[in-house]
Amino acid sequence: MDIPRLPQKKRGRYVAIGAGVATLVLIGVLVASMPTAAPGVDRATLIIDSVQRGTMVREVRAPGTLVPEHVRLISALTAGRIERLPVRPGATVASGADLLEMSNPDVQLEALEAGRQVTAAEGALVNLETALATQRLTQQAAIASARAASSDASRQATMLTSLGKQRLVSLNEMAQANERATEQSAKLDAERARLQVMDGSMARQIALQRSEVQRARSIAEFQAARVASMRVRAPEDGVLQTLPLELGQWVVPGQVLATLAQPGRLKAVLRVPETQARDVVPGQEVAVDTRNGIAKGRVVRVDPTVQNGTVTVEVALDGPLPRGARADLSVDGTIEIERLPDVLHVGRPAIAQGESVDLFKLEPDGKHATRVRVKLGRTSVNAVQVLQGLRVGDRVIISDMTQLENVARIKLQ
Repeated sequence: MDIPRLPQKKRGRYVAIGAGVATLVLIGVLVASMPTAAPGVDRATLIIDSVQRGTMVREVRAPGTLVPEHVRLISALTAGRIERLPVRPGATVASGADLLEMSNPDVQLEALEAGRQVTAAEGALVNLETALATQRLTQQAAIASARAASSDASRQATMLTSLGKQRLVSLNEMAQANERATEQSAKLDAERARLQVMDGSMARQIALQRSEVQRARSIAEFQAARVASMRVRAPEDGVLQTLPLELGQWVVPGQVLATLAQPGRLKAVLRVPETQARDVVPGQEVAVDTRNGIAKGRVVRVDPTVQNGTVTVEVALDGPLPRGARADLSVDGTIEIERLPDVLHVGRPAIAQGESVDLFKLEPDGKHATRVRVKLGRTSVNAVQVLQGLRVGDRVIISDMTQLENVARIKLQ
């Protein structure tokens, strides 16, 4: 049986097609097996730091303001209307200087009425002392009369007793004379006792009335102080910080009229983020940047509460302040937490959250960088402790590289 044969031309065409397909498959396999080219990154946009071994200073940086260390609030003691404002905020005032003046007719009338009550109480005291002195003189006269009567009765009784012994008078007359002497003696004792009671009563009555006079004087002094308080004076030397009042304004008791601060005595109040405030304690050294110089200080108080995600830290400033330092000036404070000797450390990466972080370490040629896993320790404002993953002299990129988080190797251009 004969087998038909394909034409020679068609067989060659099929062989060529098969060879082409095989070639394409081989090229695809080779391309897929080739390493991916590292993406390029502009070196000028990167921050590169070297790993070092030595002492690392842990610091916390926080913004804040300068505030007066000693502030005196001046409050209204009585209600009144503002009549005069001789000074304005920012003025330096001496102790006793007039800050403002108020008026209130009702307070002045109450002061006059209190003065009248003092006069009335003092008059009542004078009348009481006069009346009691007159009563005492009357009682003393009564005692003198009783003493004379008692003496006369005693002499009569003695004489009749002597005559009775001689039987010159009857026993009845002698008995009556003795009884009369006893009676007069008893009256004398009663009058003397009455004088003692009167003296004790007089002392108590006068003491009570004097208390009324003293009470009336205290009320009058208080009312006079209210009148005097409407002329508000500086209690001490200082700089007038605030005076939020206008002429004709009515103020009520307890309202803050002004604030007075001692010049030159300022402190820094820093707002430390709550995540960094756990290591801040009183006594730590602080450098306060006033934009016109650095002022040294120390932490004196750490607020126990958190407000708006920050903890308030008060810093006492030592030594003279830089020029231009004044209340409410915005400052930056750097608190030194501790010093860690002989540790590996590097500049703080832009993203250094948690115990570990991925960093790009430069290769020996300096043209490429490979991603490595680095275990971190304690952190500071500008530095971080390295526990694992790097050695002394390694150079790493500490810029924000989140846009290349899926890239293992980059090329520096």
